[in-house]
Amino acid sequence: MQPLVRLLRQAVRCLFLLLQMLLQPPLSAILTWWYPATTVSPVTDEVLLLSAVEIADRIRTKKVTAVEVMQRFIQRVKAVNPVVNAVVVDMFSEALEAAGNVDRQLAEDDSSVKDLPLLGVPLSVKEAFQVKGMPSCSGLWTRRNNKAPSTAPVVRHLEAAGAIPFILTNTSELCMWYESANNVYGRTNNAYSTSHIVGGSSGGEGCILSTGASVMGVGSDIGGSIRMPAFFNGVYGHKPSRGVVDNSGQHPPATGSQVDLLVTGPLCRYAADLLPLMQIMSGDASQLNLKKKVDLKELRFFSMENDGGGLLQSNVNQELVAAQKKAVAYLEHTLGVRVTTLNLRRMKYSMEMWSARMTSSDGKTFSEFMAGEKGSVNGFYELFLWLIGRSHHTLPAIMLAVIECFTPLLEGSNAQFLKMLTEFEKEMRELLDDGGILLYPSHPCSAQLHNQPLSTPTNFSYTAIFNALGLPVTQCPLGLNKSGLPVGVQIVGGMYEDRNTIAVAQALEAGPGGWVTPGQM
Repeated sequence: MQPLVRLLRQAVRCLFLLLQMLLQPPLSAILTWWYPATTVSPVTDEVLLLSAVEIADRIRTKKVTAVEVMQRFIQRVKAVNPVVNAVVVDMFSEALEAAGNVDRQLAEDDSSVKDLPLLGVPLSVKEAFQVKGMPSCSGLWTRRNNKAPSTAPVVRHLEAAGAIPFILTNTSELCMWYESANNVYGRTNNAYSTSHIVGGSSGGEGCILSTGASVMGVGSDIGGSIRMPAFFNGVYGHKPSRGVVDNSGQHPPATGSQVDLLVTGPLCRYAADLLPLMQIMSGDASQLNLKKKVDLKELRFFSMENDGGGLLQSNVNQELVAAQKKAVAYLEHTLGVRVTTLNLRRMKYSMEMWSARMTSSDGKTFSEFMAGEKGSVNGFYELFLWLIGRSHHTLPAIMLAVIECFTPLLEGSNAQFLKMLTEFEKEMRELLDDGGILLYPSHPCSAQLHNQPLSTPTNFSYTAIFNALGLPVTQCPLGLNKSGLPVGVQIVGGMYEDRNTIAVAQALEAGPGGWVTPGQM
């Protein structure tokens, strides 16, 4: 990149950070006043504190009935959802009936169910995924009466393994923003502080897991939509390697170049559940070799604490830097490994590379998805309607439609950044293939106040770059900050080496990592 362009970028970044420094304090004061904070009650029920595999084992050995388990989770949903608004559809009666069938089969000593890995375990599902007969609108007003004609393959895989879907959870409008709020179901609140966001677009999933009202769930991720909610809500979220989990049966579907960016993966409260969930959701994909034992001491570890100065990205909060350093120190001490600090210079162009990949081939535009079955939405007209209170769309969706109008003007620069992405893919494969692990921030800051992401719209580049690269990433919670909000770190691996990132997350859970029940501070 030419010196003059670099100088201009640096000047724009300095101006952006200066504006943030000046505007964030009064904005935070206003939003704190507008959205009063509370928390949900701590989880105390012993069954709710078990992992999914532990719950299945207790049901299998008849230490607890599937109906009793389901009733306890339903009771917790009813207790917390009025506070957080994460659950938008319940299937309680259907789930209790399915749980009763499990108990009857066990009573009859039916061998067909005894070995199911998720026998009787309640499952939460992002509303964007189809569950036959249930609402499926992804927060789009014109789809509010839509019912799913069938069940998404990934949900069917989990049902075949014994899981029982019992709730559907909230998303951002059409799953394209990192706060879960829409005009069909409303806004979801963070369980640790209800004045803060839960992330998006799988924000309802991350939230309900954090409350203890679910233990495992299904999410999707095109720019961080699994990992950001997992991070903001202090749970685990895994973005699989490109192309190993079936993405069909969700709305909106990926089209054009977006097909290579979208993945479907698990969110859960305990690292022990990640591997079995990935085995089931991927159909035990052969290229993942998930049954191969991982020797953590044989892995190569790297750490990078920020993106090197992206154009419109916030600086990484020092509490997150400290949490990542603590994770590094733990790995070095317990495993006896050396974690090498990196500065990958192309990382500062993460937003540009992801955006170029998103728009690099003909596919259905976001404006077309906003219109449903009726052509395309005019972003500028919708913005006018929003200003006079007549639009059925959210402001983030409208702004994305406006930005799309300028996509043709970016063809030249997009070509440049696609070339850069190709070079970066090669660099990252050389760095991480065959046992490399990179620790990298999940986001520049912990959960922001509601609507505050509108002032930092490109901070999701910290997760989005790995969709562009196609690499597996596990978001690992690392406790709470001084404000009682979750912190965490991304664990990035080589292509199809999902087992390595999951193994590192399991190792960190024994130390500084792990979910912390809300309501304790």
